[in-house]
Amino acid sequence: MRTKQQYIEALSKMRRNVYFDGQLIDRASELQMDCINVIGTTYDEAQKPENEGLLTAISHLTGRKINRFTHIHQSTEDLHKKQDMTRYLCQKVGGCIQRCMGIDAANAIYNVSYEADKQNNGATSYHENFKKWLIRFQDEDLIGCCAQTDVKGDRMLRPADQPNPSSYLRIKERLADGIVVEGCKLHISEASVADEILVVPTRALRPDDADYAVSFAVPGDWEGLKQVVTIHNLRPREVYKRGFTPGATDSYLIFEDCFVPWERVFLAGEYLHGSVLALLFALFHRHSYSGCKPAIGDVILGTAALAAEMNNIHRQSHVREKLAEIIMTAELGYAAGYTASDLGRPEVYMPGVGFVPYGPGSYIPHSIYCNVGRCLTGEAVFREAEILCDISGGVVAT
Repeated sequence: MRTKQQYIEALSKMRRNVYFDGQLIDRASELQMDCINVIGTTYDEAQKPENEGLLTAISHLTGRKINRFTHIHQSTEDLHKKQDMTRYLCQKVGGCIQRCMGIDAANAIYNVSYEADKQNNGATSYHENFKKWLIRFQDEDLIGCCAQTDVKGDRMLRPADQPNPSSYLRIKERLADGIVVEGCKLHISEASVADEILVVPTRALRPDDADYAVSFAVPGDWEGLKQVVTIHNLRPREVYKRGFTPGATDSYLIFEDCFVPWERVFLAGEYLHGSVLALLFALFHRHSYSGCKPAIGDVILGTAALAAEMNNIHRQSHVREKLAEIIMTAELGYAAGYTASDLGRPEVYMPGVGFVPYGPGSYIPHSIYCNVGRCLTGEAVFREAEILCDISGGVVAT
């Protein structure tokens, strides 16, 4: 496993294709350092002996120790540890840990590439392609992001019906040694500081949309790819310095006549599997929410409790009830994720059919409880913020 410093040094060596405010920037620019420090926490914490087994795992492909953010879930215990790892790290940085999209996309592609090959009766090698890519991803402890959201154009039209055929990322040309893709993916978190970009479809697809059923991985500085980054940094404090300053980035990814060799392609035209891949990434990512959203609830709870003490209202019953509401929301969201982990199986839920076996045997969290937890905690963030404002009163301004 690599260190945070090795990660930063690798970023500096990448080809400059990231634009900020109209200018090309070094990925390790001070502008991005707050975001890099957040991701760097996943390296620092994985080095600590007390985090052995929580932030690390044993690769089922090589038998070597790896960072859990590069792991394919092999059991319900792996699902539990992924949830607990996410909550632990999000508490550390006070928000999003940034790295969960790589593990969520990897687990989704691992399953779907297997099913696509099975349907194609050996005519494709998507799953073997992905396993070879995954071994390098694990051995080099790389950062992966997931590029899913397309521009979408006219929202009332399906991909193949768009006036601009590249409103969704598509296969523009098929060659003997690979494919050429064109289109954009937008609001892709941490793409500007990622080693690898994992591309998946964004929606259900029809036979006519086969060219949009594409999944692949390319380095963040790949030829034919440009990034336009938005950087989300907090204003620096002149007084009361922060103990840790989190940051984030998201990129507009522009693929223009971008060649992808077959060994990096994990789906190319299988529209039914493209539809499943869009949903399966979302499912794994909602499972991650059951770790990060409770952690954010923990942070809001601590902030609200501190504000209550500063205002000398911490013993008032209505204040204690509001703090209890935050606790309840956080722990119910965690409990839904825990149940999704505990009921995880190598299967997926098919509407009208029920749960069916899926993939090569890795574990997928229970879809109902993933979605329940995501819905509960995702909607409750507004109520949590309202409670924080109610308890703080004017102290935050004065």
